[in-house]
Amino acid sequence: MKNRFDYFLLNKPYGVLSQFTSEAGHRSLKDFGPFPKHVYSVGRLDADSEGLLLLTNDNKLKHGLTTPAFRHERTYLVQVEGIPTESSLQKLREGISINDLVTLPAKAQLLHLEPLLPPRPIAIRIRKNIPTSWVEIILMEGRNRQIRKMTAAVGHPTLRLVRTHISFLSIDGLLPGESRRLTNGEISQLAEITQGPEK
Repeated sequence: MKNRFDYFLLNKPYGVLSQFTSEAGHRSLKDFGPFPKHVYSVGRLDADSEGLLLLTNDNKLKHGLTTPAFRHERTYLVQVEGIPTESSLQKLREGISINDLVTLPAKAQLLHLEPLLPPRPIAIRIRKNIPTSWVEIILMEGRNRQIRKMTAAVGHPTLRLVRTHISFLSIDGLLPGESRRLTNGEISQLAEITQGPEK
């Protein structure tokens, strides 16, 4: 008998942990769904980050999506303090040294219009004399608090961070806290990207 795997996309709200156990007063994934037992997030978003999480009990797929050899894009919308110059954006693209390791080349562009996102439940602290701006950053890796460390390194601390895509999977159509199952077509595409689950 073949194993049955479950695959879900969740738009993780601000203040929620990417796990099923609560800590330090934060809500967790158990407050959403309901999800089947043994389903866990593939990678993480910090409690103060928002956006797309992939949940599954397919361990082979998890391995493919979290192993550096299987590189795939992760797209983020990032509100930062100040307005990055082209020089600052180029540093993000070329790689930033974090804990003696240089990040992989990334894509980074300044957005000229504020993205259409639901308001965050806790307002961003904005200093009156410092403007803010939005940057789209696409990574090929996922280190701990990587984007926050990268933008801080070029002098533009992150104020709000929303992951919108994991490879071809998109947050479109999901409000914060909403989830959906992946389609068979999406599961097949993921299997191709990661030399996916054996049939």
